[in-house]
Amino acid sequence: MPVIYIHTEINAPLVICFDLSRSIDLHIASTIKTGEYVIAGRQSGLICLHETVTWKARHFGIWQTLTSKITAFEAPNYFADEMVSGAFKSFRHEHHFQEERGRTIMKDIFEFQTPFGIFGKLAEILFLKKYMERLLTERNKVIKNCAEHNDWKQYLS
Repeated sequence: MPVIYIHTEINAPLVICFDLSRSIDLHIASTIKTGEYVIAGRQSGLICLHETVTWKARHFGIWQTLTSKITAFEAPNYFADEMVSGAFKSFRHEHHFQEERGRTIMKDIFEFQTPFGIFGKLAEILFLKKYMERLLTERNKVIKNCAEHNDWKQYLS
């Protein structure tokens, strides 16, 4: 099972970074390239424990639907979301936050499994892990930029 680790340092308060990471509205803004939008579940605002959101997005030229659920929540230090239905066999995305020397350290752990047996494993190796890592890194850059430049106020009013 592939696992992606991403470490992002943000010059902003921990609680702002935590809330931006669970903002549906910022997620939409951060995924403009894939045309992602909500079709069911939590439509806007901050997603919380046991809530679901269903996204529709274009990946690899194909429109896909994915539903995830917040399965763990310890504000403002940790939350996890897991796929309920979608293109993966499974995924779990852990979001960890800690304050260190006046900055927020945001750590993502994303593990996933692909369907389709050997063909899915081949896709993981050839392109899917790198694609997902790039997608998550870009999203974290948006969170970092928003938190550090006071754009967060439009998402956390």
